[in-house]
Amino acid sequence: MKSRIVKFIIFFILVSALLFLSFSIFREGHAMIKKHNLLDKRKKEWSRLKTVLGQRVSRFRGTVGLVVEDLDTGWEIAFNEEALIPSASLVKVPIMLSYFYAEEDKKISLKDTIRLKHSDKVAGSKVLGMEPVGSVFTVEELFSPMITESDNAAANVLISHLGFDTLNEYFKKMGLKKTNLARKMMDFAERSAGEENYTTAVDMAFLFEQLYYNKFLNKDVSSKCLELLGEQKINDRIPRRLPKGTYVMHKTGLERHVCHDVGIVFTNKGNFLICVLAKHEDRYAGPTKKFISDITLLTYNYYQSL
Repeated sequence: MKSRIVKFIIFFILVSALLFLSFSIFREGHAMIKKHNLLDKRKKEWSRLKTVLGQRVSRFRGTVGLVVEDLDTGWEIAFNEEALIPSASLVKVPIMLSYFYAEEDKKISLKDTIRLKHSDKVAGSKVLGMEPVGSVFTVEELFSPMITESDNAAANVLISHLGFDTLNEYFKKMGLKKTNLARKMMDFAERSAGEENYTTAVDMAFLFEQLYYNKFLNKDVSSKCLELLGEQKINDRIPRRLPKGTYVMHKTGLERHVCHDVGIVFTNKGNFLICVLAKHEDRYAGPTKKFISDITLLTYNYYQSL
């Protein structure tokens, strides 16, 4: 009798184990199929997004360099990403990053002080333009007005402090292929003489990708830079049509016939990098700003459809 009971218990345990194993295999298989189907759907929607964005780019009155990257999968949509376009205020991002490199090389300290000169005060200087000549700032204190309010005087002070040659060396060191610094902000005499600051969509997208993945120098530096970019006060392009409260880290650029924005958009269904550089034929930048906001919303809607 005891022998039968023992055999029954063993049999019951074996059957239960087999049933559990079968159920687990079935559940895992079902999950894998579901995951595969979702990925397949996502790829199809990404392909549709590429088609729609390509149509928008082809209809634009001018030249557009565009990079959109899904920061989870690494998928990328790119058009004219190698096109050389005047960088305008986008160059302020690599200028800031160069200073972190220079401090690491012990050429400067971010606590070094710089005195504001009359010649530094140029148009587009909402912050330093209000400060009296002779005002003293640390290098680090100039980052915020230069990035969050695109203050041109702050940028020019920092350009003078390190110099063109050193900054261009650091641009190459950080991995930029076609980005240069040839003149100060608002120096239209130099611009008319053929001296221009250029960049490409692929260069700017690369910088923001490095920051996002904490690969620029180290996590601490990357986080500091991203935090500043997240405090951007000029929000009439990438964030313009996004739902209120959407977190965006970005930097704009605006000059005669050029209008840009590059940044990272955080959503509840995935984060994406978007870089739009535009050299337009319109008299004013309004239509191009709308173009950038439309491109961003189309991309955002892709994520919300998943």
